Amino acid sequence: MSELTLTVMRLGFLAVLWLFVIVAVQVIRSDLFGTRVTQRGSRRQDARPQQNTRQQATAPPQQRGQQPAAGGRQRRGAPTKLVVSEGTLTGTTVALQGQTITLGRAHDSTIVLDDDYASSRHARIYPDRDGQWIVEDLGSTNGTYLDRTRLTTATPIPLGAPIRIGKTVIELRK
Repeated sequence: MSELTLTVMRLGFLAVLWLFVIVAVQVIRSDLFGTRVTQRGSRRQDARPQQNTRQQATAPPQQRGQQPAAGGRQRRGAPTKLVVSEGTLTGTTVALQGQTITLGRAHDSTIVLDDDYASSRHARIYPDRDGQWIVEDLGSTNGTYLDRTRLTTATPIPLGAPIRIGKTVIELRK
């Protein structure tokens, strides 16, 4: 073997070794400090009541107090918010406005779960055409549970029924 080939192999091995060390340090750091959890929409929700009062003042009387759902009008007794009742995000509330809510460890999820038992894209909650909310497991390893039943298909969520993802419990509420 020539001296040049041997030197290139040594440098390549050194680069792979340093890459391994850097990745190992990043994994240990994320395990020790966790992921940063940001509350999304808190500034938007603070500004929303002022906007709604202006809209209600100009809206016709039959439209005041109604909130549109995915298919038009919202049903009476339908849930208006998603609340985290157990886990590291206890107390976090997300307003239901007809959009899909994603749950998982990924930073682009609607609710970022800092939970060892959650997948990066664990589950999603979305409205159907009838205004009912549906929960669907996205092929997670540890599963998504609705009222102690592991989900295998997209399932409608009853009001107040606990949805468990690892140590986190989420409920739909009025």
